[in-house]
Amino acid sequence: MCRFKCKLFVTIFLLQIIGILSSRNCQHEDPIVRTKEGKVRGVIDKLVDGSTYYRFRGIPYAVPPVGDLRFKAPLPPQSWRGVRDASNFGNICSQFNQTYQGDEDCLFLNVYTKTLRRNAKTPVMVWIHGGSFSQGSGNFFLPDFLLQHNVILVTLNYRLEVLGYLTLDTPEVPGNAGMKDQVAALRWVQNNIEKFGGDPNSVTLFGESSGAAAAVYHMFSPMSNGLFHKVIAQSGSYDLARREGEKERAFRAGKVLGKDTDDPQELLDFFRSLEASKLTNLTFATLTDDERFRGLPAKFVANIEKKFANVQPFMDEDPTKMLVEGSINKVPLMIGYNSGEGLIMTQFHAALLDTYNNQPSYYVSKEIVDKISEEQLTDFGNRIKRFYVGDRDITKDDLATIRDMQTDIHFSYTTHRFADLYSKLSSQTYMYRFDAVTELNAIKNTLNMPNVGGVSHADELFYLFYNYLNEKPYKEQKRLRDLVFKVTKLWTDFAKTSNPTSGGVEPVWKPYTVSGKEFYIIDEQFSHGKYADKERMEFWNKLYEEAGLPHISKS
Repeated sequence: MCRFKCKLFVTIFLLQIIGILSSRNCQHEDPIVRTKEGKVRGVIDKLVDGSTYYRFRGIPYAVPPVGDLRFKAPLPPQSWRGVRDASNFGNICSQFNQTYQGDEDCLFLNVYTKTLRRNAKTPVMVWIHGGSFSQGSGNFFLPDFLLQHNVILVTLNYRLEVLGYLTLDTPEVPGNAGMKDQVAALRWVQNNIEKFGGDPNSVTLFGESSGAAAAVYHMFSPMSNGLFHKVIAQSGSYDLARREGEKERAFRAGKVLGKDTDDPQELLDFFRSLEASKLTNLTFATLTDDERFRGLPAKFVANIEKKFANVQPFMDEDPTKMLVEGSINKVPLMIGYNSGEGLIMTQFHAALLDTYNNQPSYYVSKEIVDKISEEQLTDFGNRIKRFYVGDRDITKDDLATIRDMQTDIHFSYTTHRFADLYSKLSSQTYMYRFDAVTELNAIKNTLNMPNVGGVSHADELFYLFYNYLNEKPYKEQKRLRDLVFKVTKLWTDFAKTSNPTSGGVEPVWKPYTVSGKEFYIIDEQFSHGKYADKERMEFWNKLYEEAGLPHISKS
């Protein structure tokens, strides 16, 4: 199981980001901006549409988290004298695979803007990259499509996997270092973005997959309150947050690396003695037997911290409880999923069908498992299997069925539930389903399953960010350029006005309501509907209801 999940993990990462760094022909003027910490020199560049913009890369937003600062919350950035070169990217954060090996000194961000006028008040969009909290970088996402609509794009790097999300339940290592990195980046934006032409009072957090989960976590964090004003969550919600077991995972990681101890301080000293590269690729090595078959391959993730004196937590309450009680940063929200998220998992899942056919209880989410008996777990698993295929086993020919199961288990139901619960707190809740299948769907095209419908996990990224995988069809086909323009206009109009169709895109995108469950269908012909994938959502909703968990309200 580990081998297949590892391949899936690397596939998602590589296909999302590899090759996005493209060479550009730049002019030779050097724009200089004075930030709070010192001057930075950027570059004047050209977007794919030929218009001019300014880019500033590799700006430090915190002190390097190395040495005794490893695993701790980030410290504010240090000042410098003279002019700092911001023409090149900073290091990506420590990770290791066949293509990239990062560095522990990695807390850098990038700013892309079409104006440097101090009073321009341009809306700001801060991108949080995905990668299961273990891989990826903000460096890999370029601004060409979004900047056509006169916004500022900020991308950032944050600590990953063990270095970013180790939890020892101690004041020294309470967890969430990677989330606190993001908070530090948002504080930098508040302190400095006006000098790049941006509006610190109009900051939209947006992200995909684990990046979407991260954006949503900030809605639950008192540490982030006031640092952002809108959220766009693409194919991710808050359900990855861990409630228990993370301290035990830390000790399993120590054992894998050669330190078998039950003393948190001894383990911390050991981890601090290692090279950063040793503290990567430990997710799969620390899986429990149950985790090898249940859930997504993201385990070093945001956690609900224990409370300690003089330690400011990122999040110390259960997010579901906070949501139900309304204890959340109430901002306009745009949230959605792709129609065939599970496409990227079908081939790997098909290779493990013997296990899932014999023990369909692995289809039950961990959130439900924690609330039900063993007898109920068996019953729920059998009901799930029966709902999708009837009284037979799933076969390798059931790719569409596997696609739907994986989509519903990991993405669509949790998206629906969050939209439904949150809409009771905010009338500015917008839900979408991304249905566009074109030559731009790089993930689906790479999977080579032309006869299986739907939009794969991460496919919408190629309608938002320009890269070598979508360059050829984008340049050759006007209908695709028009579609990209319309999709990015939805995103940027929401960032500007809290309404994704305020700029005249038709039809009007209606907010989600409990009674109507409205959603927007994003394909080559935009449309709207009510209660996306209703039959499947009603099935899962009954399971969550029977488990005593918050669930989608009746229409």
